[in-house]
Amino acid sequence: MDKAMDREDQNFVIEAAYRQIFFHAFKVDRDRTLESQLRDGQITVRDFIRSLCLSDTFTRSFYNLNSNYRVARHLVEKLLGRPTHGKSEEIAWSAVIMTRGIKGAVDDILNSQEYLEAFGYDTVPYHRNRVVGSRDLGETPFNITTPRYDAYYRGILGFPQIVLGAQPARPPHPRRCRRQCQHRLPLQGALPQPGPLRPTPRLRPETAPDQRQ
Repeated sequence: MDKAMDREDQNFVIEAAYRQIFFHAFKVDRDRTLESQLRDGQITVRDFIRSLCLSDTFTRSFYNLNSNYRVARHLVEKLLGRPTHGKSEEIAWSAVIMTRGIKGAVDDILNSQEYLEAFGYDTVPYHRNRVVGSRDLGETPFNITTPRYDAYYRGILGFPQIVLGAQPARPPHPRRCRRQCQHRLPLQGALPQPGPLRPTPRLRPETAPDQRQ
């Protein structure tokens, strides 16, 4: 990353890298030392991506909670920006993970000709086929096709969860509600204004008529 970039552009690159690898990054997941090295030009964006993939956060929150096949598919999607070429590629990369660990798979992908031609050293990987010119819609985003956890661990962790303690929705302002009601139900004329309340007259019992023979 060019040191001449302003602070806002640097933050944009760093946030994009966190989202690409971690799905989202909490404050505790951030590595301020790596961020500082990237800002100062001591490491490249490619080095930053590699460090995130080998970080304790990635190992603890993704690698340890998924099978090698799923991790292999995730690495290809996140680092090469494309889906795997069938089950055979998943098996090939999972074999690398099994024999050489996650580090061997990450290094092989980042050193591959495909990665360097697509992203080089200073571009955050992205979904390359997300928008396709020949179709109205591109491919489904990877965070939907490949969720962070599989069904087994989603069941253990209780996903999806309902957020408790949420503030109830505020009722609409009376003035705004009145305007919406007037818009939806147009009046046919002015409504009569209510007058002052009057006491209800006391009813007198009717006098029974004279009974004649």
